[in-house]
Amino acid sequence: MSQFDDLALKQALSELRDVNKEKRRTAVMKLGMMGGDEAVRSLITIVRNQNEDLIVRGRAALMLGKLGDDRAVDPLIEALHSRGYQARVNAAQSLGKLGDPRAIPSLVKIVRTETDTVRDTAIQSLRQLGFDPDAPPDADADAVPEAFRKALSDA
Repeated sequence: MSQFDDLALKQALSELRDVNKEKRRTAVMKLGMMGGDEAVRSLITIVRNQNEDLIVRGRAALMLGKLGDDRAVDPLIEALHSRGYQARVNAAQSLGKLGDPRAIPSLVKIVRTETDTVRDTAIQSLRQLGFDPDAPPDADADAVPEAFRKALSDA
């Protein structure tokens, strides 16, 4: 990492602690654009922080999907059930981008309980994961991967 990149990262991390939520919102986007281990860890912390501004959390969920780090799967699954619309939509979208089948049961649950854009985004993400939520439940068991069968039975 160059000296400039290191300075920009330190500045963005500093802005995450600012009392001004607009600065924190911008800092989250900067971290998502920079990437790297420290950015991923910071974004995961933000997504898990129930007291953080809802838009900051939503943007952190979005950036975690962009960064593609599988450490974000569990925090994003948790964010599916958080208060606030943006965090839930962005978490569902990011889970589809990450492509990890651990997200399937939670996304199926969202499809079965939500009625808005969160649901539509969860359906889209399930399809990205190779799971069709509209498929009949009595599909040939041998053709249905184990993660999908678990999602159908648990949700």
